[in-house]
Amino acid sequence: MKRILVAPLNWGLGHAARCIPLIQSLQYMGVEVLLASDGGALRLLEAEFPNLSAIEIPSYRIRYEYSNMVRNIAWQLPRITYAIRAEHRVVEKLVKEHDIHGIISDNRYGCFNAKVSSIILTHQLHLRVPNSFLQWGANRMLRRALRQFDIVWAPDVATTPNLSGELSHGEPIVHPNTRFIGPLSRLQPGQGSAEYDVAVVLSGPEPQRTYLEQRLLEQAMLLPYKFIFVQGKTQAKKHHYAADNVEVVSYLTSYELNQVLLASDVIVCRSGYSSIMDLAALGRKALLIPTPGQTEQEYLAEYFARQHTFLIQKQDEINLEKGLREVNETMGFEPGQFDTRVFEPILGEWVNGLKP
Repeated sequence: MKRILVAPLNWGLGHAARCIPLIQSLQYMGVEVLLASDGGALRLLEAEFPNLSAIEIPSYRIRYEYSNMVRNIAWQLPRITYAIRAEHRVVEKLVKEHDIHGIISDNRYGCFNAKVSSIILTHQLHLRVPNSFLQWGANRMLRRALRQFDIVWAPDVATTPNLSGELSHGEPIVHPNTRFIGPLSRLQPGQGSAEYDVAVVLSGPEPQRTYLEQRLLEQAMLLPYKFIFVQGKTQAKKHHYAADNVEVVSYLTSYELNQVLLASDVIVCRSGYSSIMDLAALGRKALLIPTPGQTEQEYLAEYFARQHTFLIQKQDEINLEKGLREVNETMGFEPGQFDTRVFEPILGEWVNGLKP
């Protein structure tokens, strides 16, 4: 039996969440899957796949203290670099001990091995940095890191319209073996009973996740709408009411989240790429709030605001009442506009080509 290591980055829950359809398809093919991550991402995968082996690997421990990307990353860069080297040593050991045949790494740059086919899954082929010289240097480092992998899988379509804009489709070509595998989402479109007016889905690095939750809760409790807050905190399954109209759950499994979002009129979430793919899968409108200083999210927010696809508000300028009025003026995505199963034959082709 072929054995695949799947290792998503623990930066919020988005990287782990978008690996779920890949893992499900690998299981359907009869492949043995070994999970590797840390923190909330690993706990989410353990909740989704309780029968799979899960291994904790070194954590990047990323935090977003400031509204400046360069400052946020600069003070953490030594720790991140050390974690990448440490995870690479761990993966070398895992490949030997578990007879791994292939690796799928979602934005973990140390999760590769020269002896087995190593894929990196990423939509960030061209980094956005608020300084042209620093951007040149960052992208040069990125190209060097990507070329340690055999294959790059970009979770988007190669044509226009697409979901990632210049993040995946800019120049120059960063890897000679890059393939667009279509958007990835664990969610499915459908019809739901109108149970909630608004679903707030929280994720991302601290302390920004908590800041956003507090600001939205303060306003939600004063509005005449029924809310559900999904905190994105996977330490334990908790459920309570912050007010008569505000239900709060710590996290939901994929099935539970799918049902809640289908039962909600409006979705409020970050403008992270995994959230964008989920909205595309559901064919829904949303109010997006980018993480301050996270240039990828700020770019995606501007990209979709220009197209009138989504309503955008800055975190320090949130007006939930106004946003819920104006969101209906946006277009959102059409159900079925983007096929989230394009990856299946590509994944199957790769698995079939692995040396047993």
